[in-house]
Amino acid sequence: MANLVSPETLEICKQAAGIAGNIFAFGLFVSPIPTFRRIIRNQSTEQFSGIPYIYALLNCLICAWYGCPFISSDNLLVTTVNSVGAVFQLSYIIIYITNTEKPKKFKMSALLVAVFGLFAVISIGSMLITDLEFRHLLIGFLSCFTLISMFASPLSVMNIVIQTRSVEFMPFYLSLSTFLMSTSFLLYGVFNFDPFIYVPNGIGTILGIAQLALYFYYHDKSKEESREPLIESVA
Repeated sequence: MANLVSPETLEICKQAAGIAGNIFAFGLFVSPIPTFRRIIRNQSTEQFSGIPYIYALLNCLICAWYGCPFISSDNLLVTTVNSVGAVFQLSYIIIYITNTEKPKKFKMSALLVAVFGLFAVISIGSMLITDLEFRHLLIGFLSCFTLISMFASPLSVMNIVIQTRSVEFMPFYLSLSTFLMSTSFLLYGVFNFDPFIYVPNGIGTILGIAQLALYFYYHDKSKEESREPLIESVA
């Protein structure tokens, strides 16, 4: 690709894809707001799980760290989007802890401390590595693994959609935001020649397409068939 287009064109395309990814990611980050409005209104977390937000926080922290200049070169837009994401996830977790029952308060608080402890070990440990290439590879593989795991997490929701023939628990705009964000950062990684970005986001794009295909396939069926929800939430 570098031989076909000029470096200036590649840079423009990369920045455009990165900015688009940041915008679409914002839609993904704000999607749980209705859930947490309900939690605040009812002063109860009901059957909602806080674990996905714990895992999303860890993912955002590691990916934000990967984008830092002393880990990888010219990936500042990766750091910005994941830093914003970390703030959102932390806010959701705090709301969850504040409104849940005592056993869950302890569990979620312990998990939150564990996330920050693990991130501290990763960040401090990586800075003690003097070999810059090894440091880049180590954090790159960690960020890639957590990102793929995050994109794979909706597989359980897709299974519920197939079983129930209902898209109730797979909101359209959440699936669309995931697809658009993944596609944007897939292009960003390609333009930046960074496999630690384009590989996981390529997988995320494929899974996003699968979610949208399921949504459109079962959307009409969901209107025709009225079913009682099997679970309170899969969030």
